[in-house]
Amino acid sequence: MLRYAILLVLLAAVPFAVPAQDQPLAINPETLSAEQIRDLVRQVADKDIENNKKQRDYTYMEREEEHKLDGDGKLKSTEARTYEIMVLYEEPVRKLMAKDDKPLSESDARKEDDKIQKIIDKRKNESDSDRAKRVEKEDKEREDARAFVKEVADAYDFRYAGTEVFEGRETYVVDADPHPGYEPHHKDAKFLPKFRFRAWIDKAELQWVKLDIQCIDTVSVGLFLARIHKGSNVQIEQTRVNDEVWLPKHVALKIDARIALFKGLNLAEDVIYRDYQKFRANIKIVPVGEVKEER
Repeated sequence: MLRYAILLVLLAAVPFAVPAQDQPLAINPETLSAEQIRDLVRQVADKDIENNKKQRDYTYMEREEEHKLDGDGKLKSTEARTYEIMVLYEEPVRKLMAKDDKPLSESDARKEDDKIQKIIDKRKNESDSDRAKRVEKEDKEREDARAFVKEVADAYDFRYAGTEVFEGRETYVVDADPHPGYEPHHKDAKFLPKFRFRAWIDKAELQWVKLDIQCIDTVSVGLFLARIHKGSNVQIEQTRVNDEVWLPKHVALKIDARIALFKGLNLAEDVIYRDYQKFRANIKIVPVGEVKEER
């Protein structure tokens, strides 16, 4: 959906995948220099690569609540959708479970089941060569994302903003402002100067626990496709799961945009992630028609 494309643009300023440093970062407990912060960001980002990999080992619930606003910022309508995120053949798949916190109708539930079954059938019958092509494409996309984020350290001037206790954990607080004169090299890095962000980084584990990203200039996406206006904002929080990984907990998104030649889009959205359960890789996915009753 369109709002997810907009969210990806806002997230373009987040340092998710910078290569790790060989040596651990020596941190002065009283202050951090700009260069220390760059090294810290690289280490945090490297840990997040591992988080992203481990997230594929988990199923969870995702509840989205969208608030459409009028030109004055007043609420016009609210819609909530709840999804189950499952893992099918190494891929996360979203299954709609409820609308406005009410179970789906019988027909809508059947459509969701049919959608999941089609994915199972497609993956079950996938040839070795097709799977190899899919994996290769995914690897290229990940490498492209890494190449993009490598530019974050050059694109921003970092500033230490002190320490703060966030949900009972000590964190470093770091501000990032676009570096004057920055020239992007990656095709998507042109968006970076349009955003500034603040990051809260857990002291003990060097994991980011919160990001607050601000759009500070109009962003044009595609040829007359969308324009995201100054003041749009996204806040993201992570939580420690199963004593082994940090995963999304809450996303708060506020968007002021114009889509193509249509009227402006003004919305606020809250996404809650919960009920993380580790997925056992040895579970066999069996199509519905092949399930047999044991005697």
